[in-house]
Amino acid sequence: MPTEEFIIDLFCRVDEVLRGVPKHSQARLWPSEVVTLGILFALKGSGNRACYRWLTKDWRKLFPGVPHRTRLFRLFKAHHAWITSFLASPTLLGVIDTYGIELIHPWREGRSPHQIGKKGRSNHRWIVGGKLCLLRNQWGLVVGWDCATANVHDSHFQALIAAVQDTTVVCADTGFPAAQGDPPNLKVCPRGTWNQRMVVETVLSMLTLVCHFKKVMHRGGDYFRARLAFTVAAFNVLVQWNGLRPAPDGMIHLSLAEFSL
Repeated sequence: MPTEEFIIDLFCRVDEVLRGVPKHSQARLWPSEVVTLGILFALKGSGNRACYRWLTKDWRKLFPGVPHRTRLFRLFKAHHAWITSFLASPTLLGVIDTYGIELIHPWREGRSPHQIGKKGRSNHRWIVGGKLCLLRNQWGLVVGWDCATANVHDSHFQALIAAVQDTTVVCADTGFPAAQGDPPNLKVCPRGTWNQRMVVETVLSMLTLVCHFKKVMHRGGDYFRARLAFTVAAFNVLVQWNGLRPAPDGMIHLSLAEFSL
C-alpha cells in the first residue's frame, strides 16, 4: 500500500473511534489528526526531530495545520489519554509481561540531574531507562499498560492484573509474584510451561523491529509516557488492519512488518 493511502486510511480509522471527542475552538488540529500523527511518530520509530522533518517535508499536504515541532509534541503529551479508546477488551485468558526500554547508555548514568531513567536489567544486560508492562488478551491485543523506571520489580504492575480479576486469568512469568497479596487471577507459569505466553515474545519482537522501540531518546517523563501510549495504540490499530483471521490451526498470526515506515 502506498504511504499516502496508508496515512489517509489510518486517519479514517482513528476518526471513526474518536468522532465523539470535540475539537477545541482555538485548536488547529482535530483530535483524530493529533492521534494519527502520534501513531505515525510511534511507527516511524525515530527521534522527534527526524520524524518532524519527514512529516513536514513529505506529508504537510495531508496535515496543513501541523504546528511547530515543540508544540506538536506538547500536544502528544497533553492528549495521550485519548488512546484509551483503542485498548482491546479483556478475554478469559490474558498474558502479561514487561519490556525494558533504554534511554541512555549505562556509562552516562548520573551525568544529568534531570535523568528520568534508572538502572535495571533487561534481556540479561544492564540498561538505564524505563520499563513498559503490557497486559494482552488471548488474541495478543493490548488490554492495559503501565510504565515505570527500569529498576522496579515486575510485581509493581500487579494493579493491571487486579483490574481484570473478575474476567481474566492472567498468565505471568516468575517475576510477577510479590511477597504477599497476589491478585487471585494471577497464574504463574514457570519456564517451559503454558506456551501460549509466547504471544508476548511475538508482540515485543514486532515492536523492536518495526518501531525501533528498544531504545528511545526522550528526556522528559511525560513525553516518554506519551510515546508509549501512542505505540500501544499503533499496535492495536495496525494488527487488526485486515481483521483477526485465524489460521487453520486456530492461531492468529499478528504482523506489523507491512506498515514499517
